[in-house]
Order: sequence, then structure tokens, then C-alpha cells
Amino acid sequence: MQTAEIEKTALKSSVGADEKQSLKPEFIMTNCLEECKSNDEILLKPSEQLRKGILSMRMTDLYETIYPVRTPIIEDLLYPGLFLFAGAPKIGKSFLVTQIGYHVSSGIPLWNRKVRQGTVLCLALEDDFSRIQSRIGRMFGVEYAVPSLVFSVTSLNLQEGLCDEMENFIQCNPDTRLIIIDTLQKVRENLGDKFSYSNDYEIIGQLKKVSDKHGICILVVHHTRKLGAEDRFDTISGTNGLLGCADGALLLQKEKRTDNHATLDVVGRDQQDQRLDLTFNLERCVWELSGEETELWKEPPDPLLEKIALFVEQQPIGWTGSSSELATLIQSDLAPNILSRKLNIGAGRLYREHKIRIGISRSHDGRAVTLWKETPDT
Repeated sequence: MQTAEIEKTALKSSVGADEKQSLKPEFIMTNCLEECKSNDEILLKPSEQLRKGILSMRMTDLYETIYPVRTPIIEDLLYPGLFLFAGAPKIGKSFLVTQIGYHVSSGIPLWNRKVRQGTVLCLALEDDFSRIQSRIGRMFGVEYAVPSLVFSVTSLNLQEGLCDEMENFIQCNPDTRLIIIDTLQKVRENLGDKFSYSNDYEIIGQLKKVSDKHGICILVVHHTRKLGAEDRFDTISGTNGLLGCADGALLLQKEKRTDNHATLDVVGRDQQDQRLDLTFNLERCVWELSGEETELWKEPPDPLLEKIALFVEQQPIGWTGSSSELATLIQSDLAPNILSRKLNIGAGRLYREHKIRIGISRSHDGRAVTLWKETPDT
């Protein structure tokens, strides 16, 4: 079992008000801009590691750890992890995943949602390059070609080594954000009619390991079955093992095949359920947002995080000190250890809402907290 160091024994440098140095991450334990890592990289004491591969962590240790932020690939829509994208055959799924890939690779917002720009690999395994050329030319024009949107019309299946192929691509393209597999049937091994919950779970699990390891999103296109269901997601072809293992799913449905209107239902571990109304632009072959049936719940302000944000924004070069010093400066009645835990748990929100990063270090004087506002120069 691999472990990773999460605390260093001493500060390599100190930052004072007179030195006018920028805060450097070389002495930072962790920060909320790092990519999402697997739980294998969390440090555990040997005495707390149970045998037979069980990875354990005490509740108290969880509160003392800052975890990386799960930065969305597309705000409120697509996050790092394994996502299914299901719909009936020939209703526009390939157009929509190509549209998603283009927006992520170009950094252009999709439906007024911010995207995290990066390289996108689209395994368009039911197409050829001629059809792809015609499709993207009609959808996006030829003036703004994006080199970070990469297409392939062939790949190995999972049994033959698809995961290794994806690992190699990510190694060659470290800024990879999204891999699209169109479709699942093209990469799963041929089992004839021998499909089961455990088999479906295993297939998605293999792909999910890659997404979790690298903090990327893998979007797998799949079909729905003809028979309806009270829960729309029960129409996804196969067993519940597919959705059970996946981190989320998008479901595209039309009332009639000839309609230009469709609904996109979205579920996920790290996001609220929502339903979007889409309209297909026949001229450009892109899906446009025409309405939202669900209003996303917004978390109420956290008074403690608001106080910390206001304090840090007044520190041009950031701030380093103990939890007790921070409590005094922001006039908080919380005990230092409680403040520290709340800060650890709220690190992700502090970054999402205020672009403030947190680091923890240790010196002969004890544990120190470093807070600084992210700017284009940091």
C-alpha cells in the first residue's frame, strides 16, 4: 500500500510583513488547487493500516486533513470521476458529447456554465474521420480549430488494455481534463448475453480507477432500453451495476424522435440533481439551453469563512500563523483546535467562493496555517 507525506517537519522559509515575499507552495502540506488524488495517497500510521488491503483513517485524523477541491470540469454539470451519458440511439448523443468536448478543450463556457479548460480525448468508435470532420465543421466552423480536442476512431477494449492506452495518453498530455468513450459497447469485452450486476460494476470500476487516479472525467456514452420506467435512470440499458459504480449520469430523452426538444437529467455524487430543457439547432447541429426545470439550492453563507476571507483579502502577501493567532485576529470565540478543524473542512468552499488557498506546515514552534488569495501571479 503506497502512502504519501502530508506534513513536512520544518518550514523552509518564513514570510514576514517586511520581506515582501510571495508565498511559495514548497513548504505547504497541501492546497485546494491540487488535482483530486486517490485515497491511497493519504498517510496512515502502520498500526492503523488493517491487513488485507483495508485503508483506514480515524475520525480525528480526517478532521485534521485538508483534501483537494473537486474542481468541476463544467460548473454544476460535470465533475472529475466516471459519468455515464445515456439516451436512445440516434437522438443526438454524439453531437452533445462532441459539443461538451469542444467547450472543455477551448475553455468556452457551455450554457453559461464555466468550464475548466484542458485536453480532451474523444474515442468516437462508431464514426470515421470523414464523418467527424463534417460534423465539427458544421458545429463549430473552421475559424477556431482547437488542437487540444483529439479524436480517435479505434481503440483496444478493456480486456485488451484500454486503460493502459488512456494512461499513456494522459502521460503525454498532462493537462487532460476529459476522455469521452462513444460507446461503452465498443470497449467492453464480448460476453454474449452473459451480463450481470458484478460484471457491469467491474467494467465501470476499471474506468473509474483511471479517472480517480488522475482527477479527470471519463464520460461513457451508452444506450437506454425501450421499456419505460418510473425512475428515468432505470431505463439505462444493463443492470444497476453501471450506475451503482459510476459517480454520476446524464440522461438525454425526447418525447418523440422527430422532436427538436429534449430533456437532460443530471445526477451525481458531488452535485445536485437537475433537469435541463434543450433545443437542437438544426442549422448548426448543436444543443442549446432553453430552460431549467430545477433551481439549484445555494448553500447559505458561513460566517466563519466570511470572516477569514475578509481578513485574508486585507493581507497583500498572505498570512502565516497559528490557529490561536488566527482566532484572535478574526475575533472568533472558537477554541484553536475547533477553528482548525472547521478551516480544514471548509477549505474547498473557501477556494470556490473566495479563491483563497490553505496550507499547513510544521516547525519547532508547532503547527502553522498559511492563507493566501490566489491571483494570476501566484
